[in-house]
Amino acid sequence: MLFELWKHPRPAAPVFRRDGQVVVASHRLAREVLADRERFSSANALDAVVPVPAGPLRELASHRFRLPATLANNDTATHGPIRERFGEVFAPARVAALRPWLTGLARRAAAVAAHRLRAGEDVDLDAAVSSEVPLAALARLMDLDVAATREVKRFSRAALELFWGDPDPGRQRELAEDVGPFHALLRARARTAGGATGDLRDAYGEDAATAALFFLLVAGQETTSQFLTLLLHRLLEEPTLLDHEPASIVEEGLRLLPPITSWRRVALHDTQIGDVAVHAGDSVLVWLAAAGADEGVAECPARMVPGQRGSRRHLAFGAGAHRCLGSQLSRLEAEVVVAELARLLPRCAVVAAPVSDPNLSFRMPSPLVVRLRG
Repeated sequence: MLFELWKHPRPAAPVFRRDGQVVVASHRLAREVLADRERFSSANALDAVVPVPAGPLRELASHRFRLPATLANNDTATHGPIRERFGEVFAPARVAALRPWLTGLARRAAAVAAHRLRAGEDVDLDAAVSSEVPLAALARLMDLDVAATREVKRFSRAALELFWGDPDPGRQRELAEDVGPFHALLRARARTAGGATGDLRDAYGEDAATAALFFLLVAGQETTSQFLTLLLHRLLEEPTLLDHEPASIVEEGLRLLPPITSWRRVALHDTQIGDVAVHAGDSVLVWLAAAGADEGVAECPARMVPGQRGSRRHLAFGAGAHRCLGSQLSRLEAEVVVAELARLLPRCAVVAAPVSDPNLSFRMPSPLVVRLRG
């Protein structure tokens, strides 16, 4: 199924059709599609994969839920100015300045997890570390009050399932009942916010500011959280990887375990991708997970070899005008977490490995539960 495409072996064809989508698996062609705004639009990036029926739509509408074009789904003239303003929030100098604080945060999380493990507890590293660090960092950069981690995670996971998952109508209603009220809270925040959010509100209106907050709060922390959980699991299974520098481990993780497995574009007119004819209006699925393991990307494309040549040539953060604003932050968070857990992980055994729910674009792992060996 298309929803679990990333679980299957990489296909021989660089471009093919499946379930109504043109799927691009080649690294070169994936980069070409993402960077070419003349032929491909991002307007469908936030469209629900499974159409939302009337009942859940009414629930969302009752909370004034709207996602106008702002960042990921914006190919209008407003994209550049909006991105530039939020780009200042994620500026390299601001992100780099977080390192000492992030190191302390990750060290404390690791110490608490170690204490619980020594006491004989089983510990969910997803909840104890992966969910805490990225959300706290995003809140600090964007001046957000998101102390209630569980509430934010419930909302963000619900949003990812509602728009990119495969829920039935009953589940869609349940998800809408989570997403709608939280979206209303974000609208209230956007109404009074300063900084980049306030600038966006004043320039383009409350709907645009709320939509930007919605996307950044979901994508800005959930992607890194999911990546961390999957990377930590890989390190638990292959502890010799920890012999390498954290930065090189993270880069190989991004190449082979990208937090966003695929992303959508829509063809603006009849064109061609590789040997496949594409018609105007066709949905194009850029398979980022396959692109990272493509032949020629790295010396050993299918193996995780930290530090190998080509390791950073992946598309985990996309490419072109919509490349991820938080790429440097995500790298830093992951590097710090790996460094702070490096001594603990080899002493742990996996009790419950993360299992991913069907989702077109996000890995959605379940908890990663560990205990001390022996």
